Amino acid sequence: MRSIQHLGKRIRALRLREGLSQTAMAERLGVSASYLNLIEHDRRPLSANLLIRLSQFAGFDMKSFAEGEDTKLAATLMEVFGDPIFEGNIPSEAETRELAASNPEIARAMLHLHHAFLETRGSAATLAAQVLDRQDLTGIDRGGMASEQVTDLIQRYRNHFPELEGEAERLWPEARLEAEDLFGSMAAYLEKKHKVKVQVMKAGEMGSTVRHYDPKRRRLQISEVLRRGSRNFQLAYQIGLLDCSSMIDRITVAPELTSDESRALCRVALANYFSGAVLMPYAEFLRAAQEERYDLDLLQHRFRVNYEQACHRLTSLQRKGAEGVPFHMVRIDIAGNISKKFSATGIHFPRFGGLCPLWNVHSAFQRPNEIRVQIARLPDGRTYFSVARTIRKHRGGFHAPEILYAIELGCDIESARQLVYADGMDLSNPAGLVPVGITCRLCERMDCGARAFPSMHNPLRVDENVRGISFFAPARKVPS
Repeated sequence: MRSIQHLGKRIRALRLREGLSQTAMAERLGVSASYLNLIEHDRRPLSANLLIRLSQFAGFDMKSFAEGEDTKLAATLMEVFGDPIFEGNIPSEAETRELAASNPEIARAMLHLHHAFLETRGSAATLAAQVLDRQDLTGIDRGGMASEQVTDLIQRYRNHFPELEGEAERLWPEARLEAEDLFGSMAAYLEKKHKVKVQVMKAGEMGSTVRHYDPKRRRLQISEVLRRGSRNFQLAYQIGLLDCSSMIDRITVAPELTSDESRALCRVALANYFSGAVLMPYAEFLRAAQEERYDLDLLQHRFRVNYEQACHRLTSLQRKGAEGVPFHMVRIDIAGNISKKFSATGIHFPRFGGLCPLWNVHSAFQRPNEIRVQIARLPDGRTYFSVARTIRKHRGGFHAPEILYAIELGCDIESARQLVYADGMDLSNPAGLVPVGITCRLCERMDCGARAFPSMHNPLRVDENVRGISFFAPARKVPS
């Protein structure tokens, strides 16, 4: 079987956690103590058979040994150390990678500690603002940490849930769904199988609610403000909650989810996933995406979904042996707040700060409803091709506020030619590259005019007599 390398430090950390000597652990694994010593020092690879034996007696999650887990953990730690509270005590990037590789549990504990600190700091700020405004001391938000935990779980699954895909495929013949009348056929299925009656209600009766399910009266109400695709999505979502409840519960029993809020939020995310899989069946959607070269307009019209739903579905095409292009996706509002993120390309989106303002997703607000393309290069040389566009949430009427978001969908530059949006572009021309970072605190680029914070790699130095391209970037004299 294939061998797995560079796991020595993690094996040693696991052994020490179990309180075992090298001799005792070697006996359990059926190898010599000297061979185990070589494994722990990465001088011998760990075979897959040995890894299975290790899991049987130690009971660890083999997914935690997956390729790239150390890298993701180290990247998140570096972002944590970019917090100004660590000013003057920032470990090097090499030290951070070492910690993530050799002591992943300690590294994760540090992440949880920082989450708790941010939550406490946010609550304190909210309390202070409420006291100053003489408001009630209620409504402290705990949703930020919950959403990050759900994002971690989805990222671990690479945004692909085979069991939910199977249930979505099963639904079509069982419910006798008709592509030309999905709403009617799903409503009939809900009433026949679950005794749930579907009603489309006037906006005035629903207020700001677009979907409301009453489990006691077995009634599902959908607002008239939703367009056809969104109405279909909400019906499929409700079917997912009813048909796949036990399956969803099994997935939400995960170490990432530590609170009732995060587990409830995860149920919503998984039901949304099921809904997307129903409206855009895997094999059919993948075939259409490849034939149309990932043309989002064509895909959304063909499957009667909106732009965001089509983007999200593209990120989930990770079935073994039938993969689509690996994409990353991020959604922001006009203030730059990240409300959705997923990455199958290796990008680690910030948890605690704003995304680099040079990313394509921000420029989409300059020309709403138009596709914007970009070739972006990170400081480490990784290059990505992306498309970005704004989306508008449905309005309930003239007086209802309209919410504008922007979505970026990106892939490795090597996959760009599979996308229709790369036609006519010289992908190898360095003049077309936009130098970007992840977030200012972590970015090494010191000649960036968009820098909004000092880099953790370069302490802030203020000279009242010299002004650089940015207040947080050092000024450099032109050679005379």
